[in-house]
Order: sequence, then structure tokens, then C-alpha cells
Amino acid sequence: SKSDYYRALLALDYYQFVNPPIKLSKFKVLPREDKDKLLSERDTNKLVDIVGYVFMPNHFHLLLKQNVDNGISKYLSKFTNSYTRYFNTKHNRVGPVFQGVFKAVYVESEEQLLHLSRYIHLNPYVSNIVAKKNILEYPWSSLQAYLGGQNYIIDASSVLHRFKSAQDYKSFVINH
Repeated sequence: SKSDYYRALLALDYYQFVNPPIKLSKFKVLPREDKDKLLSERDTNKLVDIVGYVFMPNHFHLLLKQNVDNGISKYLSKFTNSYTRYFNTKHNRVGPVFQGVFKAVYVESEEQLLHLSRYIHLNPYVSNIVAKKNILEYPWSSLQAYLGGQNYIIDASSVLHRFKSAQDYKSFVINH
């Protein structure tokens, strides 16, 4: 559901920091002033930078830049544990939500980075979730942020600085 995707996005952002002040579930119920205070006081060191993402009905893809030793593993543990607790509570179920351990690929070149970002952004089309003409409107992807939309979660600079404009990146993705 939309609320499940929104919760995933919230967890995606919240747990990228080295020391989140409290669990996300407790954070969510705080009054706005308390949330703002905690966020302004939190350690700004990040386990990872989120370069790109896509959430699909049965899986997700993340493009992450690790900032500390074991940052990706720590981040994914926090993210998946938090989301699993949320999902199981909401849907009155128990057990894992995600199958198996995560699969990681080390990005070894700029070319691989660019193609991986395109792969992630095309995943809703390739998986027959949306038509190619609608890929730009898919709401559960970082593609809109790459093309100039607001998104405080990602840092697309490592990909976008290789293109003259957002339009050039769009062409790179659409004309795969």
C-alpha cells in the first residue's frame, strides 16, 4: 500500500545516520517540535549515502555509497529490521518480510555506476509494473529526484555530475 511505501522511504532516510537518536517507531509518535529538536541534534555522520533507490511490490534496489566500515551492512540491518517490525505489526503477522540476506555488488567503475543507476530506475518498466511512457512518474523511485524533483533522501551527485544536464540523464535512462 502507499502507506507501506511511505514507511519504507521514511526508514530509508532515518537509518542512514550512524546514531539515530531513538527507534523510528518511537520517533514517529513524537510531537513535531520534539521531532525537529531530535533531528537538529542528531549526529550528521552517515553510515551510507543513498545514491539511488527503487521500491517494487516484492523487492527493492538500493545504490549506496558506504561511508564507514561495515556501513552498508549496519544500515541494511537497521532498515530491514525496522521495516519488518512495522510491516508485521500492521499486517498482524510474524516472521521475515525479506527473503534471505541482501545481495551486494561492489561498483568498480564509473561506467558500472551509471549503468547500475539506469538499471534501478528502469526496474518498474522492466518488471512490467509501469509502461515505459510512465516510468518518469513512478513514485517509489529516485528517478524523479535525478530529473530535478525534490528529494532530501538521495545524493545523486556521483552519477549526475557525469551528465551535462538532467535531460541528458533522462535520455540515458529512457534510451537504454
